[in-house]
Amino acid sequence: MEYHVFISHAWHRSEHYKKIIEWLDASNLDYKNYSVPEEDPLHSGKKSELKKDLTNQISPTNCVIILAGMYAAYSEWIQYEIDEAVRMGKYIIGVEPWGQERTPNAVTDNASILVGWNKSSVINAIKDI
Repeated sequence: MEYHVFISHAWHRSEHYKKIIEWLDASNLDYKNYSVPEEDPLHSGKKSELKKDLTNQISPTNCVIILAGMYAAYSEWIQYEIDEAVRMGKYIIGVEPWGQERTPNAVTDNASILVGWNKSSVINAIKDI
């Protein structure tokens, strides 16, 4: 089965996103990445266009991975991605960064599953869809 994955993340914390991609690439998981990485941004002009484009990126996915750093609590775009994933009934995997003591309510309230900062936990959560 090919898994269609969207990874919600803050560009200023892209090292977390890159680590998840590294884990996925090193696994035997057949997946397609629908995320919007910093090096390949959407070229939407207006806020409403960007929202539409993000919705289109999330729409074909099996799951949305939310990197649950506390910065997620203050990001309008991560909140929008969570709201869209919920609206579309997507399986939401909250990933708590290593050593973090708190998780944003937006993630804990909406995640289908919360996993720790661990390659096998993330891969198994995707496989459990």
